[in-house]
Amino acid sequence: MSDAGTPVPTGSRPPDGFFFEDFAVGQRFGHATPRTITAGDCALYIGLTGARQPVHCAEPVARALGHPSCPVDDLLVFHLGFGKTVNDISYNAIANLGYAGLRFHEPVYVGDTLKSQTQVIGLKQNSNGKGGVVYVASRALNQHGRVVLDLARWVMVSKRNAAAPAPATVVPELPREVAVADLAVPKFLKPGALDLVATGGARLWDDYKAGETIDHPGGMTLEESDHMMATRLYQITSHIHFDAFRALSNQFGKRLIYGGHVISTGRALSHDGLENAFQIAAINGGTHANPTFAGDTLYCRHVVLDRMALPGRDDIGALRLRMLVAKNVTLAQLPAIAPGEKNGSVVLDLDYTVLIPRRQKP
Repeated sequence: MSDAGTPVPTGSRPPDGFFFEDFAVGQRFGHATPRTITAGDCALYIGLTGARQPVHCAEPVARALGHPSCPVDDLLVFHLGFGKTVNDISYNAIANLGYAGLRFHEPVYVGDTLKSQTQVIGLKQNSNGKGGVVYVASRALNQHGRVVLDLARWVMVSKRNAAAPAPATVVPELPREVAVADLAVPKFLKPGALDLVATGGARLWDDYKAGETIDHPGGMTLEESDHMMATRLYQITSHIHFDAFRALSNQFGKRLIYGGHVISTGRALSHDGLENAFQIAAINGGTHANPTFAGDTLYCRHVVLDRMALPGRDDIGALRLRMLVAKNVTLAQLPAIAPGEKNGSVVLDLDYTVLIPRRQKP
């Protein structure tokens, strides 16, 4: 995110939030409400998602890997950093559409304080004139001013006045991937010390093959109370998630589940099959392909896109994965889906990269 563009003055947020016609390419936002992360946040995240990676909940496992304490779950960091941006960028969202080029730069621990900043990088009005897509680049920083994650995303936002003139169309060129050389891998990591009894799985980097499909065995039904509690935990204020009365007038007649909760659900379900993928390094790209609602049951499939060696490390490798989350259909009924192909049951198509230990030669 560059420092160019027009800063949005503090306190200039319209009382009813920013609508599509309020945005301009180059606007920069310093979002309100910094957040100090507590152990309670981490425990509640597990309670709401069923996340099972032991590095985030077992101190001995985390310390053996070289961490001073349990790092905060990567996706909880993402949700909190993302959540700061919502009140300005997507308060009046119709739907969050996708992500690109997300990188986790360094671990976050209990006691760290995060704040977020955003720059508008593109705008495109919908053909019906009732809203448009806002493209932004956002980053979250810790209390030391260091970037802990950055990303691009695009979101469809309503117009306040359908007759308002459309801003000039600017569609930014977004990264297709985060290159291996750009992955942030902490030098202190000792992946060979990962306790495979604690994770419950024996498969390491060497055991996966490009093109392999993993259909994870469990499913999870999303409850209204769970996704609403999660959305509040992240302080995400979008009408589309919070306001059931207002949602009666949308095309679905009800609230949508925050897409990040779907990502977390897929990640939790994938533990059986990806037990030793202990850290998310990047999200290369992804789309929320269809809406998800309370009462839907989610299942998760992964396709291994690539198995990548990391420069200067023979003890740890990266897997590039495609996560497909489907609703209300068994994975046996879900056909093979080509990249970019649409399927009415698929609610999330996510391309991301994880770190996993390599098998050490005697």
